[in-house]
Amino acid sequence: MNFQNTKWLSHPKILEINTWSWLYDLSERYNYPITLQNVPDEVLDKEISLFDVVWLMGVWERSPKGREIALDHPDLQEEYRQALRYFNTDDVVGSPYAVHYYHVDSHLGGQEGLIRIRKQLATRGILLLLDYVPNHVAVDHIWTLEKSDIFIQGTLEEQMAQPYHFFSVGDQVYAHGLDPNFFENPWTDTIQINAFSKEARQKTINTLLNIAEQCDGVRCDMAMLLINEVFKRTWGERGGKPLEKEFWREVIPAVKEKSPNFKFIAEVYWDLEWELQQQGFDYCYDKKLYERLIHDDARSIQTHLMADWDYQSKLVRFIENHDEQRAVKVFGERKSRAAAIIILTLPGAHLIHEGQTRGYTIKLPIQLRRRPMEENNAELIVFYNKLLKIIPGKELGKVQWSLCKVEPVGKDASYENLIAYIWEINNLRQLTVVNFSTYLTQGHIRIRGLHYGSNNWTFTDLLTQKKYTYKGEDLDNYGLYVDLDAWEGHIFDMKKND
Repeated sequence: MNFQNTKWLSHPKILEINTWSWLYDLSERYNYPITLQNVPDEVLDKEISLFDVVWLMGVWERSPKGREIALDHPDLQEEYRQALRYFNTDDVVGSPYAVHYYHVDSHLGGQEGLIRIRKQLATRGILLLLDYVPNHVAVDHIWTLEKSDIFIQGTLEEQMAQPYHFFSVGDQVYAHGLDPNFFENPWTDTIQINAFSKEARQKTINTLLNIAEQCDGVRCDMAMLLINEVFKRTWGERGGKPLEKEFWREVIPAVKEKSPNFKFIAEVYWDLEWELQQQGFDYCYDKKLYERLIHDDARSIQTHLMADWDYQSKLVRFIENHDEQRAVKVFGERKSRAAAIIILTLPGAHLIHEGQTRGYTIKLPIQLRRRPMEENNAELIVFYNKLLKIIPGKELGKVQWSLCKVEPVGKDASYENLIAYIWEINNLRQLTVVNFSTYLTQGHIRIRGLHYGSNNWTFTDLLTQKKYTYKGEDLDNYGLYVDLDAWEGHIFDMKKND
């Protein structure tokens, strides 16, 4: 099958699936073992067909040693209990980010299973995204058998002084991977790759070229840790001298030379999104928007959206993923709806986490194979089903996106709670207006550069199918009047009447 026929959209809808727990849940639901080799077509048609990309999180073979560590770690055991009141050792399968081998885990259906699910997705026009972990591999990865500079090394004295930071393989002492902001909590199931090692970079390229034959893109875990400045600050002189080229400026072009349509998505924090975009990433996490949606008001969010198109269109918008708490729990249901309208109607990629559309509230530790039973939120399912069907920004011609000006109604200052922007695609216009506050809000929306003229205009709310008709002269004079309850929003299809 030619997988090149399915192309990436500029503003894709991505569904993240925790592969192990998803297959376990399907097996329970259908009452027979389900792996990637035999996922029922009806599951894809009913639960996945509204997305452009599926991210099967955690398909690679997990580390046996990492599983032992996951079983014994007291902090993780507490997380397991919070998710599953009763769990047993079989439920703990280890971290998908302590990769033992970049081969599809046999428990999940192996390589044959991945080929089959990819075909099933491709026939529906859906692309496949997988993980890549550039910063580290599992402590028992096969590369540890080689004596080279591909890993950060230490000494026996350091291992004795800092046993949680260093470990031995034969007569070699290596460092565990870590986040420099959490130096005292290294990832003890991993070994740190040396970003300044030429051999490590070549191994990275070779691994990614192999992965590129199996899917359409990768989500690169903690991608900013490999930036020269960050890596140097984290590891000092241990990595040796920085190489002339940045890690990603060397790796990404080498992969894209052979797989030009293959996409790179960066998990990135610390305001380094723009830097990684410049280093070749097609999309980068927009964690700053996520934080603003949780903690800030509409003005702060509006300011965030004033960045240039080249930056905005390469961001991944989300209000939930496997690293964050469930959206309904963090935001509350009503606010989560307002946030969902925003993140799903902005430029860039839109990420939805499995269970988010059903209103699940329990965050599942990634080391577990199954999740707890939760009731579906029927109203939220209907809401997301409508929302996912009306996402603007498809390739229908030259896309223009812009923020709208919001003006007060009289002296009412509540207009500052409104966020408004428009997609204009040929003669199609979709206007999004959200009241991001706890208050009843009203205001006038002005679309820059649009002259309504003497015709009447019909605004159809695609969420409710309600229609509103206005005179063009009134719209030119006053703008579009909106009146929204707390956390409510419109997505208007705008049409000039003949």
